[in-house]
Amino acid sequence: MHNLTRLAAVTALACLWFGQAAAKGKYDEGASDTEIRIGQTVPYSGPASHAGVVGRIQTAYFRMVNEKGGINGRKVNLISLDDHYSPPKTVEATRKLVEQEGVLATFYSVGTAAQNAVQRYLAAKKVPQLMVGSGAAKWNNPKDYPWSTPSLALYSTEGRVFAKWLLKNKPDAKVAILMQNDDVGRDFVSAFKEALGDKAKTMVVAEASYDFTDPTVDSQMVKLASSGANVFFNISIGKYASQSMKKVGEINWDPLHYIISPSANAMLMKAAGEGGLKGAVSLQSNKRAGSPRWANDPDLQAYEAFRAKYTPTVNPGDDAGFYAYAGAALLAELLRDCGDNLTRENLMKLATNLNGRRTAYMLPGLTLSTTPDNYEPITTFYMATYDGKDWQVPEKPFQD
Repeated sequence: MHNLTRLAAVTALACLWFGQAAAKGKYDEGASDTEIRIGQTVPYSGPASHAGVVGRIQTAYFRMVNEKGGINGRKVNLISLDDHYSPPKTVEATRKLVEQEGVLATFYSVGTAAQNAVQRYLAAKKVPQLMVGSGAAKWNNPKDYPWSTPSLALYSTEGRVFAKWLLKNKPDAKVAILMQNDDVGRDFVSAFKEALGDKAKTMVVAEASYDFTDPTVDSQMVKLASSGANVFFNISIGKYASQSMKKVGEINWDPLHYIISPSANAMLMKAAGEGGLKGAVSLQSNKRAGSPRWANDPDLQAYEAFRAKYTPTVNPGDDAGFYAYAGAALLAELLRDCGDNLTRENLMKLATNLNGRRTAYMLPGLTLSTTPDNYEPITTFYMATYDGKDWQVPEKPFQD
């Protein structure tokens, strides 16, 4: 009986241990029963410091989530570091996030060149590089870089769609191009010219580029305006977008002004003033913060309530803030859907199966298109026109 009692006790302890083990979640580094650690690099300073709003909004969002009990009982710790929009600093900060902070994934880190500098490193470590704050085509490469996904519409897709729109609506166009001298500009221009086909040689009459070290783009704008172009393809970002928009009005140039979607931002346009903006066009797939058109939209109202409480210094008309808020909410959904299986592989599985899901940021009727074989998030757009006060969106989209 003594041996039987002992066997029963051992069996009971084994069952208890197995039950406790089964009850615990399945985790990779960066996740536990109590916490989920996510990393991010954002330019809070430097030439693209306007994008710092992304980190400010998203850290505040997860502070709100944690105040409400976290996600599945776990606190979400978003560690957001300043990389000054400098690739060497991005490398340093990302290594710190992975090797010292032990994050489960990186998320919404900003900048094409900056994130390109750490893509191979994160891939080698099999750390998800989720929803990069860039639309470069390199983020849609599931075969070679299955751990990297974009958050923005691909620049190449936008360039291609604009070319198709021009061929249909203004086939006699003479196009002048201002481009940022990096992968952003090259993605837009190469796809644009490819879609124009043989007509690219006659339709594109002038090109100019700028670097982030340039103080202004004034000389480039004067050159482009003197080309006789009647279409201005404006592939500029941040302060250069505001400068170029403003210069169009100052030199009394009156082309069809195409503004790339990342720069069709109320804050950048406000800095430019009204000259040269009325009649501008832009491919859009998202609502605009601060727009009267969306004043009664439940998603915008929820964002504004959040912004006013948690980040009151963020301008209510800053579209980047709303974009960041919607992205944080999407990550919260994915982490919630992970349940107790908080592995990098499971998180990537969910993040690459977003087809049919929507975010608060998107125009009604549009959904994300991400699949395991194609990480491109958005493929449907509207060609909106700026009336001097707001973007007017047509009833029907212009599909790629």
